[in-house]
Amino acid sequence: MPAERRAGLLLHPTSFPGPFPRGDLGHQAYRFVEFLAATGCAVWQMLPVGPTGNGSSPYQSTSSHAGCRELISLDWLRDRGWLDTVDPARSRDAHLRSAATAFAARPAADYPDFCAREAHWLDDFALYTVLKAQHGGSGWTRWPDPLRRRDPDALTAVRERLNAQMQRVRFEQYVFFTQWQELRAYAHRHGVQLFGDMPLFVAHDSADVWATPQAFLLDADGQPQFVAGVPPDYFSADGQRWGNPQYRWDWHQAGDFAWWRARIGTLAQRFDLLRIDHFRGLQAVWMIAADAPTAANGVWQETPGQALLTAIRQAFPDLQLVAENLGIITPEVEALRRRFGLPGMVVLQFAFDGDGSNPHLPHNHARDDLVYTGTHDNDTTFSWFTAAPQAVRERALDYLGRPGEDMPLPMIRAALGSVADLAVLPVQDLLGLDGRARMNTPGTLHGNWLWRLMPGQLTGPAAERLRGLLREEDTLGRLGGDEFLMLLDQVDSSVAAAKRAEQIVSQYPGAPATLDALSLLEKSYAALDLDTQAADAQRLRKAYLRNAPAPAPEASATMESTDTAAAPPDQMSP
Repeated sequence: MPAERRAGLLLHPTSFPGPFPRGDLGHQAYRFVEFLAATGCAVWQMLPVGPTGNGSSPYQSTSSHAGCRELISLDWLRDRGWLDTVDPARSRDAHLRSAATAFAARPAADYPDFCAREAHWLDDFALYTVLKAQHGGSGWTRWPDPLRRRDPDALTAVRERLNAQMQRVRFEQYVFFTQWQELRAYAHRHGVQLFGDMPLFVAHDSADVWATPQAFLLDADGQPQFVAGVPPDYFSADGQRWGNPQYRWDWHQAGDFAWWRARIGTLAQRFDLLRIDHFRGLQAVWMIAADAPTAANGVWQETPGQALLTAIRQAFPDLQLVAENLGIITPEVEALRRRFGLPGMVVLQFAFDGDGSNPHLPHNHARDDLVYTGTHDNDTTFSWFTAAPQAVRERALDYLGRPGEDMPLPMIRAALGSVADLAVLPVQDLLGLDGRARMNTPGTLHGNWLWRLMPGQLTGPAAERLRGLLREEDTLGRLGGDEFLMLLDQVDSSVAAAKRAEQIVSQYPGAPATLDALSLLEKSYAALDLDTQAADAQRLRKAYLRNAPAPAPEASATMESTDTAAAPPDQMSP
């Protein structure tokens, strides 16, 4: 990750306002880049942008390479002469059919180069897409046997018969890729990086599995032998059975992970940062027999994640990988993450369970964390707080130290004030929206992925509000700038942490709170490279653990110059 601390917003392009059922990569996407730049945010995070199947989940895509045709901007096609008009009364599909006809008569000069460059996946995806349509949307395992088994003669006949339909699919992918590169270039000119998301597993009903069945653990009929999921835990007695086919890892490793390098290569064309969803699967996966009704009786199987990450790092040294390490994570998973220097995630909504060692609590954050108020799978922070048990609400308010301030502002301040290198806020939290704006409720099939911004919600006042929050929380470094501002950011962040320690000591006079405060103070000193003071704070913390007195750490000149924020805990004002 870059050395400077940054802030970003989480917003999927389908959430942009517009006259069609979903937002796209058109004018609203460019206005959002401008909004990010105006606030000083440097990162735009989004969900996977591949073509979606039933349910519209971006995490169940029909291709790990293709882009979602629903994101294609029709205005862009009109501006380039491949559409005469854009009429909201007509469907997006009807517009794309018209544009494909016009494009066939006047193709772009670089279209043949695109088709040749992406042929390693594009031809199979086009064939899969038209065959799926020809068979009423049925999954590939229900197609006639010659097509299901990819008989060469049968596929040749289909290519000849359905060539026009396949050309339309290629055209749509050309448009998506071209629009994306233009948007990414615009974002870079405004100092904004794009942050994508890669599900570890792919959908069984996908071009990936149909085209390369040898890469997966399938039976003779193409059905999964084992599927992915997670074991039972506190939240689910049966675990979670996702149904994705498991990889044939020996095949991937024998081929030097060529399949993975191709997959990541496509994503590296789109994104500057890439989150690996279910990162723990690169250390071991939960293997569930395909005929098992639940995930309860699976087994762990180790995976060659170290070899895979080595291959990815060598092939794409500039791609910033991020590990989704939420849930029950073992020391082996964390060791793998740290071996490759990958940032992990902390989520403030998970912080207030009463355990001072909870990694999501701000005083336990590390520089290589990415801090969120919530993710796309969480409720909005406003509704989370409203529905949380009274004890959780009290702990959150006491810890955050913002009496009288309504949620989600205290959580936003805590995220932006964290020592984490990157703080990401869902746009719903920035706007203070309730649960009607929730993006996804895990374990449910309906009502997800539908939330849309209203026209005008992200305007100048919203930009000034966020920029003001960045300034107020002494996190000027998240605004970018020269080396002086970066240094000021480090100092102010540590001072803010020490102030937080002072609040904890005054609000929680008991020993556990004192320990938390001392841990926070120790990290504050360490962030300022004040090794002596950090060591003193550490000794004092250990002395409290032994219930024995210890000398207080001396305040440094640097910290003294910032008022009383860095005073030792026993000298802090009540």
